[in-house]
Amino acid sequence: MTTRDAVRPPGRRGEIDGVQIHALRRIADERGSVMHMLRADAPHFGGFGEIYFATAWPGVIKGWHLHQMQAQNYCVVDGMAKLVLYDDRAASPTRGVVQEIFLGDDSYVLVHIPPLVLNGWKAIGTTRTLLANCATLPHDPAEMSRLDPFDPAVPYDWALIHR
Repeated sequence: MTTRDAVRPPGRRGEIDGVQIHALRRIADERGSVMHMLRADAPHFGGFGEIYFATAWPGVIKGWHLHQMQAQNYCVVDGMAKLVLYDDRAASPTRGVVQEIFLGDDSYVLVHIPPLVLNGWKAIGTTRTLLANCATLPHDPAEMSRLDPFDPAVPYDWALIHR
């Protein structure tokens, strides 16, 4: 058994069905930059519910979240985050898969997370992380559930792995 196996519980790693990653444009010049996120005419735009911003200090974990009907569209506009997704959908071909995606200053992308995929994120690096979410529905606490980030029901360990 490798050190990685000892730290990360067993489970399939890979891409989760329905999760999409889209490269985003950052247009910079001597004045600053414009950072695109999501357009209404994009093929992956699923509707507008609300946009919100969340911040976290280095090492803070925000998760797990599970939305029944709402899709998430995450983008980190400042700092870096490790986004972790877990597919526990009964009929999914990727049930049991854990997916890690690094996004932010070093990887400016939009991640589309379909309903019923557990998600959480950890601020990484040395500065505050600013995450934007363009959700497909307005926030409704009745359609969302939360798990502790260290709940053993999700086969994931948030610890830093030195490779």
